[in-house]
Amino acid sequence: MSEEPDLLTQANRLFSGRVEFLLSAPELKFLPEPEAPEIAFCGRSNVGKSSLLNALTGRKAIARASVTPGRTQELNFFEVGDPTLFRLVDMPGYGFAKAPIKVVDKWKRLVRDYLRGRPVLKRTLVLIDSRHGVKPTDIDMMRMLDEAAVGYRLVLTKADKVKASDLAETRAAVEAEARKHSAAFPVIHVTSSEKGMGIEELRAAVLADAMI
Repeated sequence: MSEEPDLLTQANRLFSGRVEFLLSAPELKFLPEPEAPEIAFCGRSNVGKSSLLNALTGRKAIARASVTPGRTQELNFFEVGDPTLFRLVDMPGYGFAKAPIKVVDKWKRLVRDYLRGRPVLKRTLVLIDSRHGVKPTDIDMMRMLDEAAVGYRLVLTKADKVKASDLAETRAAVEAEARKHSAAFPVIHVTSSEKGMGIEELRAAVLADAMI
């Protein structure tokens, strides 16, 4: 994907500035006032969401990375810019079979209600592990977003962990799946938090989405 140079520069400058944790919301009543555009991040547990957020913001631990799937159980909000230009929202991971059913149901309700009722939500990024491709739980999430009429980008993570031929095959399969969904962007972002692949382009995309 090719972004305008000016947008790339602006996004890099913005993310190198103020990015701060705002709050965690275990329930909708704890959401911050809808005073700034929001870009949400979601994906299967252990898809590399925290690592991607850290890479995007150029921080080592603004979002806690964990080897324990299902660690994020709340909506975590981060402010970007000074004054705040927009917020990043780290959503609970999904698809972790070992989590208690009641906990999973609570996560689903929180995510569904947030997606359907948040007027400042501009875009959602659905993260897909390059090593595994689209799973049924990803499709469930995409359908939820379709129903909520929330536009979303599909982002391949951990692209450095697979061979180029396998990555190309996974990307093609994800693009084919995206065409089946009304709210999905046709362009797939390919990233590696560890190697920095695709990070600048994703920063620019996030900035562009926030400014819609």
